[in-house]
Amino acid sequence: MSDDDLTTAVADEGFIAPTAMEDDLEAHFPGDRGTLDPEIRRVLVHLLQRRFISMERNRREWTLLIEHQHVIESRLNDIYLRLIIDHARGFAYKQQLRSDEVEMPVLLKDSPYSRAETLVLVHLRTVYQRESASGEGSVRIDIEDVEQTVLSYFADADGGTAKQQRAIRSALDRLDREGIVQEETSGRYRITALVEVVLSAETLKELREWLRAQSAVAR
Repeated sequence: MSDDDLTTAVADEGFIAPTAMEDDLEAHFPGDRGTLDPEIRRVLVHLLQRRFISMERNRREWTLLIEHQHVIESRLNDIYLRLIIDHARGFAYKQQLRSDEVEMPVLLKDSPYSRAETLVLVHLRTVYQRESASGEGSVRIDIEDVEQTVLSYFADADGGTAKQQRAIRSALDRLDREGIVQEETSGRYRITALVEVVLSAETLKELREWLRAQSAVAR
C-alpha cells in the first residue's frame, strides 16, 4: 500500500487530522480555555466591575464594546445579565435578568444610594433637567450650590452642619467615581447625561413629592 493509499484509508476510518500548532488558540495563562482576545476580555471585566462604561471617559473600551457587542452580550447572557447600550447618551451598562418562569440566579447585588447621595442626585437631576431644557449643552455646578440646596433637605437627626457637609462631599465623590459628575476643577463639577439614566423623570417626580411631604411635616 502506498503512502497516498494509507492516508486515504486513515481518513475513511474517521480519524481527525491533527490541527496545526499555528491554528491553536493562544493561551494567555496556564490552563487557559478562554476563546476571547485579551482586549475583549478586559472590556468584559471592566463592564462587570463597574456600573457604567462611558463613550467619553472610556473611549477604548467603548470602541471595543461596539465592535464586539455580539460576543460580549452573549457572555453576559450566559450569566443572566443583559447589556444595555444607550447610544444617544453614550453609556453602556449591565442589567440583571429576572423571570417568573425560569430560575435565574442573581449575580448583581443592589448597592443602594444613601440618603445624602439620593438628595444630591435629586438636586443634580433637577439642575440638569432645567439647564438642558433651556438649551445648555454642558451643565456645570459648584459644590456651594449643591450644599446650599441639599442642606435644606436634611433633618436634625442627620447631625450638625459639618457632618452633613461631609456627607454631601462623600456623595459627590461616589457620583464622580461612577461618572455621574466629573470634577473639572476643585469644587466645580460637570453633570453628565448619566444622571438621566440613574434617576428617571418619573423617579425624580416621586422623590420631589416625598421631599415636599417631608418639608411639610417638618414645619
